[in-house]
Amino acid sequence: MSPAIERTVALRRAATAALATFALWIACGTAASAESRPEHTLSPYFVVSAAEPGVDALPLKSTVVDVRISGVIADVRVRQRYRNEGTHALEARYVFPASTRAAVSALTMRIGDRVVQAEIREKQAARRDYEGAKREGRSASLLEQQRPSVFQMSIANLMPGDDIEVDLRYSELVIPTDGTYRFVFPTVVGPRYNGAPGRESHQSETWIAQPTLRTSVAPKATLAMTLAIDAPMTVQALASPSHPFAIDGIGSPRVRATLDADAAHGDRDIVLDYRLAGREIASGVLLHEGPEENFFLAMIEPPARAPTAAIVPREYVFILDVSGSMHGFPLDTAKRLLRGLVGNLRSSDTFNIIPFSGGHSLLAPRSLPATRENVEAAQRFIAGQRGSGSTELLAALRAALALPSDPDRARSFVVITDGYVSIEKEAMDLVRARLGDANVFAFGIGSSVNRFLIEGLARAGRGEPFIVLSPQQAAIEADRFRSYIEAPLLTRIRVEFKGFDAYDLDPPQLPDLFAQRPLVLSGKFRGAPQGTIEVSGTTAAGSYHRSIDVAAARGGPPRPVLATLWARGRIATLSDDQKLSNDSKAAQDITALGLKYSLLTDYTSFIAIDRVVRNAGGEQRSVDQPLPLPAGVTELAVGEVPSTPEPEFVSMALAAGGLLWWKRRRERRHG
Repeated sequence: MSPAIERTVALRRAATAALATFALWIACGTAASAESRPEHTLSPYFVVSAAEPGVDALPLKSTVVDVRISGVIADVRVRQRYRNEGTHALEARYVFPASTRAAVSALTMRIGDRVVQAEIREKQAARRDYEGAKREGRSASLLEQQRPSVFQMSIANLMPGDDIEVDLRYSELVIPTDGTYRFVFPTVVGPRYNGAPGRESHQSETWIAQPTLRTSVAPKATLAMTLAIDAPMTVQALASPSHPFAIDGIGSPRVRATLDADAAHGDRDIVLDYRLAGREIASGVLLHEGPEENFFLAMIEPPARAPTAAIVPREYVFILDVSGSMHGFPLDTAKRLLRGLVGNLRSSDTFNIIPFSGGHSLLAPRSLPATRENVEAAQRFIAGQRGSGSTELLAALRAALALPSDPDRARSFVVITDGYVSIEKEAMDLVRARLGDANVFAFGIGSSVNRFLIEGLARAGRGEPFIVLSPQQAAIEADRFRSYIEAPLLTRIRVEFKGFDAYDLDPPQLPDLFAQRPLVLSGKFRGAPQGTIEVSGTTAAGSYHRSIDVAAARGGPPRPVLATLWARGRIATLSDDQKLSNDSKAAQDITALGLKYSLLTDYTSFIAIDRVVRNAGGEQRSVDQPLPLPAGVTELAVGEVPSTPEPEFVSMALAAGGLLWWKRRRERRHG
């Protein structure tokens, strides 16, 4: 490390240590005055403990999740119970997450004995209908997609004493990696950094301005789950690294896992891993012949990982999030992960590190050889990082992608973050536009990371996503990363159809395969299900070819869910392309798919309206259900503290921090 870098690290340590003393004050005070200052971005804020008299500030009482997994398809039912325990009519709003692969296809509202089935509508039309029902005093529920992994439920005219249950259904694929199937049910939306208006990190989205519970306040809404697996062979193991499930049936094809209702479950993703008795990854075709369209889902077994005697020299650029939401467990885990990654580089490799929060810095202007001296300097550089400040991801990505490259090296960018930003699509678009011949690997650190960003960056960058839930997993995931990145399992993948009339394929082009997981291809077909699907490519050991007999899948049960899953995948592909090409037709196509296949999208919503007028005049109070902070995330995630300052900024930041802290303390003492 150069003397200049050493001095910068020392200055940063001193600055962030002093700034941490007033971080919490800013976290509370900034949000409290946000709405009174129009130039300030709307951001997550701490909920006020004293609710308005007569208003139930916590109308969501329970969430019950029922999961049924058959083969590789999971059918999920989520029941949310709302009850108004106050004395005023309410409009209750609740922001909650879902799997990035979820195809949400049905919504039902129950009010006492009355059941209202929701309809799918164009988003703006659904919002107008909801507002109209709200004014008329009729109970209504509206489910809107804010992100492919973030939804908002709104319940209008929730009367005192009312129990309203909203029942939503979705499906998703559960694809094995290295022989392990993983089902994830996200439970909490982490606070999103949304930059001030005029900054490229700013998004004009009001859902981000959500109330957050203080870490000392326990959530009230309970969460319970049952999961049943009906497998084609014996379930050898089933465990949850996140929650205390009771598990029955291990050693048989049918297994059940139960998580009892508890309010403590809702601050982290629910994760369940299971293995089947056979080590082989099943391959084959699932078919559905409908009245108007036919669908298929093909799963192709990947090649075995071949040992590589000579691996091309590589360059690694590590982009490390050191913002306020990473303070504590996430950053400690990220440091451990990064130390393991850097410490095990080969001497022929080169590397660089870019930590970022409100600003970003560089370990070196150019990537350094992985010598012992440089690795030790990097370890000191990593140790000096502190979690505070905002999350300006785009500027850091742009700086990384602009670094000078060596054409003789295979380049990989590694993003390490919790993903609590509002510019996911912009980040993915930047990677697609500027990536060149490199790959992007994204590590999500934390109990409830933004999987939309983590998985989207990896997909845009032709790499792999990794999720690290705990410090213990850091070393395991670092080992997995090293084995993946040495050489792709399969590249230059080509698909041909012989005697099988397939069209509207998703994805249109299969990406390079890094992980030991099956290739998945879905689409429509015309005529009889016959012929073969031919897949070829290149491995480290040579050429690869697989042939799948389509006719062998005939005669199975109808699987209408294949239409839903195909449409969900098609929508995801169109969404990926839309912003980059600025194609208005993509939005029209997404809307048409959502309406045709009854799917929740960015442009379609579910709306359920009761016919009975229950609140004449429609007067009611609006309540945003507060969210807990994700487990391991501190209150520094809500608020803004300068970070990675330039040396000349350090003295000003220290002075400002001391004055703000003293002013606040004096106000408390003197009332």
